[in-house]
Amino acid sequence: MIDVVCAVIFFENRILIAQRSEHMNLPLKWEFPGGKIKPGEDKEVALKREIKEELAMTISVGKSLKPVVHHYKNFSIRLFPFLCEASSPAFKKTEHKEIRWETKENLKNYDWAEADVPVVGEVVELFEKIRK
Repeated sequence: MIDVVCAVIFFENRILIAQRSEHMNLPLKWEFPGGKIKPGEDKEVALKREIKEELAMTISVGKSLKPVVHHYKNFSIRLFPFLCEASSPAFKKTEHKEIRWETKENLKNYDWAEADVPVVGEVVELFEKIRK
């Protein structure tokens, strides 16, 4: 089981999403950016490190969402998602094919990595509760 963190990064009512490259596992699937937790590493520290490495962004880590356990054909992950805020919309693309700021209304229109699908659902549900 691989422990992974991901960031649902907000900036001015948009959410940052990333498309995996053709050379990564799960090629061309969309995901919330993040990465593996190093042994003994705190989840929030791992998330800030991964976002800094992958996107050259500084984020503040907020509320944790429901963890997701997903079994792919060749590996299993335990995904720990967090709501995060960006101090700026600027990012540097280093390993993903595409990165974009998207509205919450359009999140379900993407071909998400299977482990991220429940996270998308929870994020959309949170927004619907806020609107009521």
